[in-house]
Amino acid sequence: MTRVSRFDWRTGAVVGVVALAVLIGMLVLASGTEEKKPAPAGATSPTLTDLDFAVWGSKAEVAAYQSVVDDYNASSKDTTVTLTSWPDAAAMVADLRSGTAKPDLYLLPRSELAWTIAEKRNRPLLDLLNEREIPIGDDFARDAVDAFSADDDLQCMPYTTSPMVIYYNTDLVDFEEMAAEGLPTPNEDHSGWNFAEFRAAAEFASRPRAKTRGVYIEPTLRGLAPFIYSGGGKVFDDENEPKSLALGEDDSTDALRQTLELLRDPRLTLSNKQLQQRSAIEWFESGRLAMIAGFRGLTPQLRETEGLNFDVMPMPSLGANHTVGELNGICLASGRQARAEASANFLTYLVSDEAVARVAETGYIQPTKLTVAFSADFLQPNLAPEHAMVFNDVVRSIVLPPLMQQGDELQALITPDMKALLTNPVLTDLQEELRAIDEKSRALLDPDYEPEDEPSDDPSAADSSSGSASSPSESATDDRSRD
Repeated sequence: MTRVSRFDWRTGAVVGVVALAVLIGMLVLASGTEEKKPAPAGATSPTLTDLDFAVWGSKAEVAAYQSVVDDYNASSKDTTVTLTSWPDAAAMVADLRSGTAKPDLYLLPRSELAWTIAEKRNRPLLDLLNEREIPIGDDFARDAVDAFSADDDLQCMPYTTSPMVIYYNTDLVDFEEMAAEGLPTPNEDHSGWNFAEFRAAAEFASRPRAKTRGVYIEPTLRGLAPFIYSGGGKVFDDENEPKSLALGEDDSTDALRQTLELLRDPRLTLSNKQLQQRSAIEWFESGRLAMIAGFRGLTPQLRETEGLNFDVMPMPSLGANHTVGELNGICLASGRQARAEASANFLTYLVSDEAVARVAETGYIQPTKLTVAFSADFLQPNLAPEHAMVFNDVVRSIVLPPLMQQGDELQALITPDMKALLTNPVLTDLQEELRAIDEKSRALLDPDYEPEDEPSDDPSAADSSSGSASSPSESATDDRSRD
């Protein structure tokens, strides 16, 4: 009896434990089974949004953008971004205009902003950025924010801002040696220089025996604009709604007259024959040209040129420190709100310090975001140019052209006349020639304009007028065609 009763007690305990374990197991199994039950009919899973991000640039830039996209995709649970790239801005813009490319986000030159807004190809950003607490006013250059603003809203996110500067060969332009010879030289901090110091550098570097030339400036409206602005002149008659160029106004003419005295000197600049043999950049890379104007994107190309030692200076001053710039922004396509929200989320990461720094490290871009522009990621102190801070210092000196849709047409219209200013053997009346260019621009910018004066019947005046607009090909016999 005792044995039987002991057996019954132990057996009951074991049975109780087993029963409890089975019960717990059944509860867990039931819970797991419930979690894995198929969704009820009509229920939907979270939507995955596919976005297309369009950029242009070198292989290094595109690789950096792709790295940024990959990181975002790895962390995002509801969005996948695909990168589409073009070799240059012109190719991408052509596909945007034709409708071949329809990205959700895209890099855009400021020169295309007026057309983009007019065609309603972008979505204004202020509300989207405020929702995400992106501090536009603190982290980004104020002038760049203004540059991409219109109609009381931020139309595209400012992304890169590069001023035009002077790249110079430090072997041909040696400021210490110039100072030792009593020539005018700029301050050691490279904060700026006047036109006399600029001319002295061009003359110092022009050495007939070495067949070197001092300077080359592109004979275009953009190439000459910094000198016009610096001399107190204007490029357009109105900074908001231009009706014509203003090159023939007194201050503009005076600034160009002083500039052309240098740029037309065949001893100091490249001849037509030399430019037919090589581009100005190639002459600079070969060590035969001392100074050339350019933007930040030129830096990596020059770094790759073996034996080339270079640095940068601001554009020379004819009275005030002014230059022009290349500005690019990131735009969001117009469309459904859900896609806009997803695009804005990606944009938030795209303009983060981490993402911007990764693209800036390639050396090609100058970020608008100040925290990165003043960091080692952009300044790259162990690489040329030594005075990379110049790029940041002169950003505030950029003069922006008006937002207009005819920019490319205007350049094509007047470029032959701008080239003629530098190549015609004789400029009989510079101001009259500049006024003729202004008048030509008015036909494009102000099509409703009708000249008040009838054409002159004086044959000599007609000859003078036609001579002022002569093309470079008509002046091919000028003395600048010689080496």
